[in-house]
Amino acid sequence: MTRKDVKKVVLAYSGGLDTSVIVPWLRNNYGCEVICFCADLGQEEELTGLEEKAIKSGASKLYIKDLREEFLTDFVFPTLRAGAVYEREYLLGTSFARPLIARHLVAVAEQEHADAVAHGCTGKGNDQVRFELTVMALNPKLHVIAPWREWEIRSREDALAYAAEFNVPVTATEKSIYSRDRNLFHLSHEGGILEDPWSEPEEPMYQISVSPLAAPDEPQYVEIGFEQGTPVSLDGETLPVLELFTRLNAIAAKNGVGRIDMVENRLVGMKSRGAYETPAGTVLRRAHQLLESICLDKQTMHYKDLLALKYAELVYNGQWYTKLRSALDAFVNVTQQTVTGVVRLKLYKGNIIAAGRKSPYSLYREDYATFGEETVYNQKDAEGFIKLFGLPMKVESLMKSQEQTPKPDITKILRD
Repeated sequence: MTRKDVKKVVLAYSGGLDTSVIVPWLRNNYGCEVICFCADLGQEEELTGLEEKAIKSGASKLYIKDLREEFLTDFVFPTLRAGAVYEREYLLGTSFARPLIARHLVAVAEQEHADAVAHGCTGKGNDQVRFELTVMALNPKLHVIAPWREWEIRSREDALAYAAEFNVPVTATEKSIYSRDRNLFHLSHEGGILEDPWSEPEEPMYQISVSPLAAPDEPQYVEIGFEQGTPVSLDGETLPVLELFTRLNAIAAKNGVGRIDMVENRLVGMKSRGAYETPAGTVLRRAHQLLESICLDKQTMHYKDLLALKYAELVYNGQWYTKLRSALDAFVNVTQQTVTGVVRLKLYKGNIIAAGRKSPYSLYREDYATFGEETVYNQKDAEGFIKLFGLPMKVESLMKSQEQTPKPDITKILRD
C-alpha cells in the first residue's frame, strides 16, 4: 500500500509528545484523516484534557475506552497465575498492555473502515513488535504505519520543534528526561541517568511508590484471598477486581514495595536499563507463590515453573495471540483448580514477609511433617527408599571400581 492509498488512519494515542506530533505528521505526509484511540488502563491524570489536545493536534476525533477491568481480568491475572516473570524480575507491565491496546485499536479501525493503524513506538523498542504482531494476528489486511521508522525526527528536541511548528500543544511534563509508560499495573522509567547502569536512580524519578527509607516504621499486614489462583478478597472483604487491585496498590506503594532496577535483553537485540514501580503486582505475585506452595504437588509445581519461563517470553515478545500461549493457559487453568485459600503478608519498608497461608486444598500435613511424636510415618521406610533412589549412583561407582585389583563382587554388594 502506498501513501496515497491511505485515506484514514487510526492512531494509538497517549497524548504524549510522540503521538501528539504523529497526528500532524500523518496529515502532512499521507494526506489522510487521523482518528485517535486511547485505552484507559489507569493512567489517571494523563487522560485529562486528552480529547481537546487530540483535536488541536489535527485529529478528527478521539475514542477513549475504559479497559481497566478487562486489563486485569484478561491479561494481568492470567499472567500472574502462570507465574510469568521475564528475566527474573520484570513482571511484564508494559508487555501485556500492548496486545490489549492493539486489539481495541483494530476494532476501532474496523468500525471506522480505516485503511491503516499507526503507533508511536520507536524502531529500537519492543512495543513496535507487540503492536504489529497483534494487528497481524487479528486483521492482517490493515496496513501499519510506524512513523519512527520513516520520519526524520531523531530526538525529543526534534519532536518538540515539530510540535512548535504545527501548533501541537505540549505540556511541561513531556519535556521530562525520562521516557515513561504508566498503567494500573505499573510505571516504567527509561532514559536520562538510567542509561548509565552505574548511576543510582534519583528518588524524585519515582512517582507511585514511597521510598523504603521513608515508609512507615510499623509493618502493615494484609490478607489476600484467592479462588483458583485469582485474587478475590482483601483483608477478608470480597471486592470487584478493580477495587481490590487499586486498594492493594495504594497499600503496597505506601510501604515502599515493588521497585526494581534492571538491565533487560530487548527483543530487538540490545540491552536496556529500566526502573519499574509495580506495588500490587509484586505483592500478588508473592502471595500466589506462597499459596501454590501448599496447594500444588511437587511435579506440577516444578513443571509449571519451567513453562512460566516460556509464557513470559511469549508475552514479552508480543506473541499473546498465539496458539502456544492459549495452550499454556489451558495447562495453567488445570494447575489452578485447587489454588484457593488465603495468604497473610507483612509489608515493611519495601519487604514482603510471609506471615501465614491456608487452603481447604492444602497438601501440607502437620502430622507428617512434625518433628514431634507421630504415628503416621514409619521412619524405617526411608532406608529402602534411599537404597532405590541411590541405586544408579551406586552402580556407577561400582563400575568404576572394577578397575581395582582384585575386582569386587558387584552382585554381592548390590544384594547387600
